[in-house]
Amino acid sequence: MFPPNANHGLTIVFDSLKLFALMPFPEINPVAFSVGPLAVHWYGLAYVAGIVCGWLYARRMVQRDDLWPNNRSPITVAHLDDFLLWIAAGIVLGGRLGYVLFYDFAAVSQNPVRAIEIWNGGMSFHGGFIGAVLAIILFARKHGIPVLSMLDTIAAVVPFGLFFGRIANFINGELWGRLSDAPWAVVFPTGGPFARHPSQLYEAFLEGLVLLSILAILVFRVKALKRSGFVAGTFVFGYALSRIFVEFFREPDAQLGYLAFGWLTMGMLLSIPMVALGLWLMLRSRIATPSS
Repeated sequence: MFPPNANHGLTIVFDSLKLFALMPFPEINPVAFSVGPLAVHWYGLAYVAGIVCGWLYARRMVQRDDLWPNNRSPITVAHLDDFLLWIAAGIVLGGRLGYVLFYDFAAVSQNPVRAIEIWNGGMSFHGGFIGAVLAIILFARKHGIPVLSMLDTIAAVVPFGLFFGRIANFINGELWGRLSDAPWAVVFPTGGPFARHPSQLYEAFLEGLVLLSILAILVFRVKALKRSGFVAGTFVFGYALSRIFVEFFREPDAQLGYLAFGWLTMGMLLSIPMVALGLWLMLRSRIATPSS
């Protein structure tokens, strides 16, 4: 129970926080452009940009035989071209199913049609991650490609999608952060009249730019692709740590809130196993004898 006059005190605090919102929210239309009745949203363009940039970057990697075990890439450009549809389906289907199961199950159980109402829900990275991994495994086995090499290739380019996706989240004014008095705090249109952490930009920086740079150094300078699984492990480990860190600044989903301890969120809970998985992949690849 709040003490007497607590509401008045909270109002004063929140009004004070508004004064620190020195960074106004940019008025960017979530719809990038329209073609007749078809509206193209920035979020959709983010998916396209992430997949296209990742595809072009991966093509460069597989064309460098010196980066791979035995100085021969087990993946061809033709493989990557064929894989585009597989990865797009895995990300979209897995992302949507993951959101329904992890974040919106109660509402969907009462109204199953809601599961396909993408305009009433969102996408889950962890669900998209599982969908992408399944697509990679199935595709690799079908074409006789070492699964770990395929995982390494895709893991190295995923930060492109994460970067563009988080920027789109910011443009949409969604998935905002907790209340903040930082000078870069933002008053989001859907976040009430209070200054909040632009947590989407924190994620774009850590999960996108920082992780992409680390993986690029591993691929092109350290030539870590020769140790199958190491790049994939680094991505999984790095993403999980970044996500757990940013969750301390990000407002938990309204329908879930905090799961325990007054700070544990679903994003953290889903990322903890990824820390263990990433470490296992890196240690496994270090123990294996590299091929030069």
